[in-house]
Amino acid sequence: MDSQEKNWLQNNLRTFAGSSHPELAKDIASYLQVPVYEHTTSRFSNDNMYVQLLESVRGKDVVIIQSFSPPSVSDNIIELLMMLNAAASASARSIHAVIPYFSYARSDKKDEPRISITGRLMADLIATAGATHVMTMTLHSPQVHGFFSVPTDHLTARPIFVQHFRRRDLSNSVVVSPDIGHAKRATSLARGLGIGVAAGDKMRVSDTEVIMGGIIGDIRGKDVIVFDDEIATGGSIIALVHELRKHQVRKITLSCTHGVFSGRAIEQLQALDDVEEIVTTNTVPIPDHKRLPNMTVLSVGSVFGEAIRCNLLGRSVGPLFAYWHER
Repeated sequence: MDSQEKNWLQNNLRTFAGSSHPELAKDIASYLQVPVYEHTTSRFSNDNMYVQLLESVRGKDVVIIQSFSPPSVSDNIIELLMMLNAAASASARSIHAVIPYFSYARSDKKDEPRISITGRLMADLIATAGATHVMTMTLHSPQVHGFFSVPTDHLTARPIFVQHFRRRDLSNSVVVSPDIGHAKRATSLARGLGIGVAAGDKMRVSDTEVIMGGIIGDIRGKDVIVFDDEIATGGSIIALVHELRKHQVRKITLSCTHGVFSGRAIEQLQALDDVEEIVTTNTVPIPDHKRLPNMTVLSVGSVFGEAIRCNLLGRSVGPLFAYWHER
């Protein structure tokens, strides 16, 4: 970034961090060489939330960074909506909602009677609150991208994973997707690494239980890199590891963009003594008690920072898109 760009961003950009993930917000701001401005969030006696931006945003480009991450997903959403609305009411020039982990992307269709398609509902609320632009990463259901009525950048952490795994000897490696339905992501990573790909035949029984019907592809005696969009309860990953053992793979690495690790996930992953490494990113905060000795957390601050920089300076962000490299 040259001095002219740096000065322009410092004069025009106002970056705020919601309560969910201030560490990632600092990474993004550091990449852009701008400060994270202060805001206050509190509650009235009736439990209503109060939000105030503590820096003037009139005529400025505002970025608000908030992940929909546990344990307070609903509070994080309400805080984001109020921050967006506060910026709109204060005459911001543009308002960019940066949502590294959009958890409601799992709710993308009406697959049971009388339920909400909550992914679309959240997209509508974000636009209504005042966002003029949205950035997110690796949506569980890619079609959720189309739910937004404002311009939305669906980014990928693929370059971060490629950079990490290229440090290894990949001559005997293969990327494995736990699910045939999401094999495109694994295929993209495999192409970036110049290695083969395989997929598990998964059937989901419940939120925590899956049945693995087998593996499609040659993995016997291979070093396996399992790649998924997220690990929540860990049900899919645990079932896949059990299946991989049957095929006598040599080494197992688990990787995902969103390391949610809810319920008993960390306890179960810790028990997998044949897993060499667990690689994830910091789209959601991962507290110390969830950081296993064999876990590597990669920062996506540079990806979001570059996307913000390109948007504000009127440049293409195509190479950062989730499906750009499949074209």
